[in-house]
Amino acid sequence: MNGAEPPVTLLRIPSVCIAAAVFLAACNPVTTTDIPERRAASLPQAMPAMNQFGAAQPAPPNRPNSEIARDIVDLSFEMESGRRIERMSRFEGPITVTVAPGAPGSLAPDLDRLVNRLRQEAGIDITRIAFADGPANITIETLPRSRMQRSVPEAACFVVPRVSSWAQFRVSRNSRNMDWTTLDRRDQVAVFIPNDVAPQEVRDCLHEEVAQALGPLNDLYRLPDSVFNDDNFHAVLTGFDMLVLRAYYDDALRSGMTQAQVSAALPAILARLNPRGQQGGGNQAVRTPRQWITAIEAALGPGTRDEARIAAADRAVTIARQSNLGDARLAFSYFALGRLSLSTDIEGSVNAFLSAANIYDRIAPGGIQSAHVDMQLAAFALSSGRADEAIRLTGRALPAATRAQNASLLSTLLMIRAEALDASGRPSEARQVRLDSLAWGRYGFGGNAAVGARLVEVAALTP
Repeated sequence: MNGAEPPVTLLRIPSVCIAAAVFLAACNPVTTTDIPERRAASLPQAMPAMNQFGAAQPAPPNRPNSEIARDIVDLSFEMESGRRIERMSRFEGPITVTVAPGAPGSLAPDLDRLVNRLRQEAGIDITRIAFADGPANITIETLPRSRMQRSVPEAACFVVPRVSSWAQFRVSRNSRNMDWTTLDRRDQVAVFIPNDVAPQEVRDCLHEEVAQALGPLNDLYRLPDSVFNDDNFHAVLTGFDMLVLRAYYDDALRSGMTQAQVSAALPAILARLNPRGQQGGGNQAVRTPRQWITAIEAALGPGTRDEARIAAADRAVTIARQSNLGDARLAFSYFALGRLSLSTDIEGSVNAFLSAANIYDRIAPGGIQSAHVDMQLAAFALSSGRADEAIRLTGRALPAATRAQNASLLSTLLMIRAEALDASGRPSEARQVRLDSLAWGRYGFGGNAAVGARLVEVAALTP
């Protein structure tokens, strides 16, 4: 739903996006003297087949159940706008999901993998059915992004209640039927996804929107281990997310329960579902100030001058520090500042990335967030002639990118690594790594033109 664009791919909600190739602002612009490098970075005549991920192997949540219970309540009884949800709503009984005709070819296998995970990891009785066998509880419809954004300008994918088609949504979009807070239970929802984007974006939309069709509707910036976070570092459902959904559909809960009733039931539910979380301690939650969210949205949103973006990111850092948000929110503030200040203050940008890395290493060691930071630092290392450092940083980031199933990040890391290997006099190894990067790029970035554009951008980093 609403949230910041992932740091590498152009996904989700463009209203708070970061440009995909912004890390290249740290290096000199490509001029006519760079034409030989551009030709050297061209795509091979025979492109490798598109790589796709197999079964996910998410790590179980490693936080106390007391924290997780609080997170479930905050995710379930408030909308992203801050509006209260008075009563819990969910599907009752077996759930069916279907796809309307016209979906891209990559959607069906990714949806099947998702449905299988929901059944096995979250214990949800959900089954995919043919469109002709509908109506289904959850209908997924795809359409061109430009058409979708004529009705919902800030959305790249979204979910709505009480309808099963785009036509029904168009008729009802200004009515109370679209208001999630009026639901006592869920019977029918529709998920809308663009059909003219990269396969990874389609999959990421499936994971977030189907999860919110089933369960909590809020996103929390404080969560380091969840797709229910508008920083969008996580693209596929995590072990934490599956535990949230398993608890949401536990027999001890039901539609219509109040926050107090759910809060009272969660400790016993989590003790049964997640015994490893029965540990003491846990951090006290600090509510995200609305002014911090406003600053982040100003920093990463469209139609804002670069100077104003940097000032907003700097303001987000200040608010986070003054509000004792020494967690993922302060780290994301530094990350945004680092991205935005690349072209004007390289030293300040690097320092911001290092500040973000220090926090991420503490709260999510070896996680996807650190992999994104390492990608940025590897680009700096490559552009400054430190090929060995670029090789080290990309090598450290690749396992996390693979575990998180982020093909666009994986492809970019491999492209940087290939350039560094070439610069280190290891051309045969570089050639194989570059081919791997193209195979992942076809899933992460889409068509050959998009993959080639990223390849040229990364090649331009090399001095």
